[in-house]
Amino acid sequence: MSVLQPVPGQRWVSDTEPELGLGIVLKAEFGRVEVLFPAANEMRQYALKTAPLRRVQFKEGDTVKSHAGDEFVVASVVEEKGLLIYHTNKRALPEAELSDAISFSKPEDRLFGGQVDDFRTFELRVEALQRRCALRQSPVRGYVGGRVDLIPHQMFIAGEVASRLVPRVLLADEVGLGKTIEACLILHRLHLTGRAERVLILVPEPLVHQWFVELLRRFNLSVSILNEERCGDIASDDENANPFLAGQLVLSSIGFLSNDEARKNQALAAGWDLLIVDEAHHLEWTPQEVSAPYQLVEALAAKTPGLLLLTATPQQLGPEGHFARLRLLDPDRYSDLAKFLAEAEHYEEVAKAVDRVLKGEALTKQDEELFAKKSSRIQRHYDAAAAGDEAARTRLVAELLDEFGTGRVMFRNTRAVLTGFPQRKAKLIALEGSDELAAKMKWMATLLKKLKTEKVLLICRTRELTEEINEALLREINVNCALFHEGLTLLQRDRNAAYFSEEDGARVLLCSEIGSEGRNFQFAHHLVLFDLPDNPELLEQRIGRLDRIGQTATIQIHVPYLKSTAAEVKARWFDEGLNAFEKNPHGAGDILAAMKTELDALCASFDAKALTKFITATRKQHAQMTKKLERGHDRLLELSSCRTEEAEETMRLVRALDADGEFEEFFIRLMDHFGIEVEDQGNRSYVMRPGHLQTDALPTLTEEGTFATFDRTRALSREDMGFISIDHPLVRGALDMLIGAEAGNSTFALWKGSGGESLLLETCYVIESVAPAALHVDRFLSATPVRIVVDHTGADKTEDAAFMHAPFEKGDVAKLLDRGAVKQKILPLMLKKAQALAEEKMQALTTAAIAGMNAQLQDEIERIEALREINDHVRPDEITAMKQQQAQLQQAITSARLRLDALRLVWRMG
Repeated sequence: MSVLQPVPGQRWVSDTEPELGLGIVLKAEFGRVEVLFPAANEMRQYALKTAPLRRVQFKEGDTVKSHAGDEFVVASVVEEKGLLIYHTNKRALPEAELSDAISFSKPEDRLFGGQVDDFRTFELRVEALQRRCALRQSPVRGYVGGRVDLIPHQMFIAGEVASRLVPRVLLADEVGLGKTIEACLILHRLHLTGRAERVLILVPEPLVHQWFVELLRRFNLSVSILNEERCGDIASDDENANPFLAGQLVLSSIGFLSNDEARKNQALAAGWDLLIVDEAHHLEWTPQEVSAPYQLVEALAAKTPGLLLLTATPQQLGPEGHFARLRLLDPDRYSDLAKFLAEAEHYEEVAKAVDRVLKGEALTKQDEELFAKKSSRIQRHYDAAAAGDEAARTRLVAELLDEFGTGRVMFRNTRAVLTGFPQRKAKLIALEGSDELAAKMKWMATLLKKLKTEKVLLICRTRELTEEINEALLREINVNCALFHEGLTLLQRDRNAAYFSEEDGARVLLCSEIGSEGRNFQFAHHLVLFDLPDNPELLEQRIGRLDRIGQTATIQIHVPYLKSTAAEVKARWFDEGLNAFEKNPHGAGDILAAMKTELDALCASFDAKALTKFITATRKQHAQMTKKLERGHDRLLELSSCRTEEAEETMRLVRALDADGEFEEFFIRLMDHFGIEVEDQGNRSYVMRPGHLQTDALPTLTEEGTFATFDRTRALSREDMGFISIDHPLVRGALDMLIGAEAGNSTFALWKGSGGESLLLETCYVIESVAPAALHVDRFLSATPVRIVVDHTGADKTEDAAFMHAPFEKGDVAKLLDRGAVKQKILPLMLKKAQALAEEKMQALTTAAIAGMNAQLQDEIERIEALREINDHVRPDEITAMKQQQAQLQQAITSARLRLDALRLVWRMG
């Protein structure tokens, strides 16, 4: 503190808590000082030698404010018995009458009041502003922080979907290709950018904990799990409370909500920005009957701007079920089932036309006639492409996929297109005997002895059969088994699944059908299909528990069956007819629908010759269906589901941020600023401990220390380590805390030996757009720092290389401010000049932001207007709402303001 001895009645301010306002000394004795801060109604006691206090002394020419709010200009200052009396242009004002709420938090106010920080804190603050701006504008914000491998098709889908104004899509990659990761990447970006602050995630009850863990472990997102017990707890505190308002990110079982009308209505009333529904093939719908889960999602989807539906088997409920999910996403585009089915007949024609467009070949007359049936946008892009406009060619392809196929609302990647996946080997085992369970148990015991310590996943249809298998198996062989079925609690299932994953844990996991969805058991290489489902899509779900990205070995699929039974019919039909065990049989749902009657007859009455004939017919139909899909629907989806060049660019940007050593060094300095001890562990890894932490508000820090790394590969292989990136809550929290406080916003430095004497003022302004969060203006104009340097003559020195590399030293600003002309004339003129230069830069930045905003929104408006040309179900108010948003964004960006955030006064001395 100042060397001055405090006197009761004097006004002092706390350097560490300036927000308390002006304090008044009550007493100072016995080495302590007691200060009352009336504005904050706080009392503080300090040791005199170490008190973070500064005497408030205004000088001639300063403007001061009284308790009553009146402003006065100081003409002279008189001291009487240690107390100051300010003689003003109106009356004498004792310092006791100064307003308690006088603030020195503004940089210029703090500087004029002689309150300055270390000049290096200014540098840290300015760098923090620049990095926060770059972070908020980064096209890969939200993708960097995911503790995930960078896989092209996942990164493309995340980038494509999250870039849309209102994302509403079906993520339908084949089983094991990472739909959950894609959804989490999209969620993470939308949430961090403020475009999806409130999110509801609905999943089958067995997957609730898995989603919770994935979001927390991989993305540092903490979600609130709502079930009846939790809702009841909230209601016990306030019976009128809506439990769905208790958190911003909410995770719930779709079964829980769809079966409880009161909770459903609460969820609908809560309001959401984004709705995510996993395993969406369970949403059953026909024109005649609608299931309760479908009604729930339909009601929520109608009130929620963003919607992500996830399913690996979009055709599991047939064409009607597929259409039902598409109409949830875009009811204007998919309003008529018959029209949708008729449109599907042209997929092959469209796919061929698209390929001709991509190759630059001339279109046929049939192509032109097909295009003429659609919107004028297609014709406009077609004419421009024909004239040689390559950009128009790209837009034409996008429009064709949008208006003809499901490309805009559906993404489906397949193993046939992607590479690097394991092989699947089917092993059908024909068993003799009349007792199916006994025969299979003897075979199973032999298999386990042969496999020794290898892990085996067994899936069958029901809980009862799972328990029966467990008892029978234990009679045959001493083996460590774990169970996974709907009779267990969610916690018990999770524990058993974790036990199976441990190296010394269970060798066998016995699952009922609920184990065939959402779970990842890729560490195992053997799958026993104890019985077979009726639907080939569900068969693929079962195999997908092992056939996933990251699987390292050939998957051995064991299919035991009794000879001359319905089980043999199914096993051989799946294997010889559809090759469904070793490949994902595209179009199998349609084939099943066409051949179900004959299949059921064979299952009811086994006939070897008829079965052989049936398998031959199936194989022929499967080949025809595969060719049709490859040329049509699958080809359209392939074109829209992964564009490698765009994916590679996204991954390049993420890798560049991963490898940014300057950010790593800045982060360590930032932690040091807050008193956090950072211990280098090598390999870009650190242990962080609170140490002399100045605040406890930084997230994810623990008393025992937080172990984290900047290396993505290491973070993926070490569950015990955090992954630090620009997206990490600790980084974001520390940036916001530094920028939100005063630290570094008023600083002073000496520049000795530079030749001549002058004053230089380095300022950092921030361009801010104040607008409702729903507008998401941050996409186009983030809080942008603008650096300006001027000298005492008003000359622009912003680009002065000598100043940027000057060897600054600490100095006493009071000596400079005691010169009346500096405080009253020179500094105000310098500030005025810096403000004018910053305003010029702001104009250029806001103009560019408006142009970018108009380009993005206008394209979406034109798309909806084009769809209205061919579909009168498109609501006019949707177009009106988008145009209103465009106008509001333009107004928000145009009215952006300039705020002085920090300054550094430099005294250049010869």
